[in-house]
Amino acid sequence: MTANNLSRFWEWGRKIVCVGRNYADHVKEMGSLVPSGEPLLFLKPPSAYVREGSPLIFPPYSQNLHHEVELGVVLAKGGSDIPQAAAMDWVGGYALCLDMTARDIQEECQRKGHPWTLAKAFDGSCPVSDFIPKERVPDPRRLTLWLKVNGQLRQQGHTSQMIFPIPFLIHYISGVMKLEEGDLILTGTPAGVSAVQVGDELQAGIDDLLSMKFTVQRGPASAAH
Repeated sequence: MTANNLSRFWEWGRKIVCVGRNYADHVKEMGSLVPSGEPLLFLKPPSAYVREGSPLIFPPYSQNLHHEVELGVVLAKGGSDIPQAAAMDWVGGYALCLDMTARDIQEECQRKGHPWTLAKAFDGSCPVSDFIPKERVPDPRRLTLWLKVNGQLRQQGHTSQMIFPIPFLIHYISGVMKLEEGDLILTGTPAGVSAVQVGDELQAGIDDLLSMKFTVQRGPASAAH
């Protein structure tokens, strides 16, 4: 699989596998426990993808939407039970991603013991940058991610701070579900998550690689919640 084939992964990739609580500073700010041994996983559907130039939609059933900037890993081939030692051979490239989260709905789901689907998997909940070929990232453990809201820095973190590194995540996830060519793995967010409002401009980037911008827009009324 070449970078040209993967360059529009958001148009044909079949799933987005997300990792929660993968930076200790974010775990602390959320008042959660640091995972021990096993990552926290959840899914987003392909309809979660949104690209720069389109608005970032505030889901109509939420009053508290948060940004979470993350490094995304794009898979060049599929497989199950991928060995950790060889896992980077499955990586085709990367993308900067936002895991948009309806925090009030997530908290409600947690109180009820429900999955996070309403909070995490709504349409447009995964803004993504252009594809970054693997060759442009010699070491994905040495990247600085950042996010600004209306020009104010809200998040800045380094991928070396991940609790579960990329090879382990690929190995672990592929033992739960078959990974496929074009799948995207979101690797977790550093501290600094906070609320956004309608009209806000979000700018996010990876130092020395790329940046992207989105403007928040309220979605149409819905009976989803």
